[in-house]
Amino acid sequence: MSNLVWLSQLQQHRAIAVIRASKLELAKQMALTVAAGGMQLIEITWNSDRAGQLISQLRQELPHCTIGTGTLFNVTQLEDAIASGAQFLFTPHVDLAMIKAAVTQDVPIIPGALSPTEIVTAWNYGASCVKVFPVEAMGGANYIKSLQGPLGEIPLIPTGGVNIDNAPEFLQAGAIAIGLSSQLFPKHLVTEGNWLAIGEKVQKLIQQLGYFRVKTETLS
Repeated sequence: MSNLVWLSQLQQHRAIAVIRASKLELAKQMALTVAAGGMQLIEITWNSDRAGQLISQLRQELPHCTIGTGTLFNVTQLEDAIASGAQFLFTPHVDLAMIKAAVTQDVPIIPGALSPTEIVTAWNYGASCVKVFPVEAMGGANYIKSLQGPLGEIPLIPTGGVNIDNAPEFLQAGAIAIGLSSQLFPKHLVTEGNWLAIGEKVQKLIQQLGYFRVKTETLS
């Protein structure tokens, strides 16, 4: 998938569901729940149970969704993830070798960075966009807004501190999309298997982001 296609999907959907689970069956149910609720960008973290196997399954069972992975720490993991069918790749850090490997295979990679220097470095290496993590530690949406002046050409995806209620603030501040994990999947709801409540959270998020999604579709 080219970077242009990836960026177009981010502009259309605006939110990525980040799934981390110690059991494959649980992670799969989480993915099916958010997909049923209307989210189409799904990240299965590589430190989840049998992540590669699940990514392959979801590519078959959710053909309308874009399935990627995250928490990749080295080139070996990255290559395994691509072989499993991951359509986008998140890393918690900036690694030139990993970015090169992803770019060579035309798979969008989104390195994690925090400071302007890290963000620009990742972008110059060839990142499709940059994950700003943990954004809450730097002031949340205000930090994203502060970066827009000098770094406005770099697409940013804030995570770590984004929730359903403040999600629109990050897009208003200039982020191309956001990533949510525990905010979509509160531990007690997952433990209880309360997928209905989680589905309602997904629908609320989509409603919150509706203005930004419709706006983009109108302009495209």
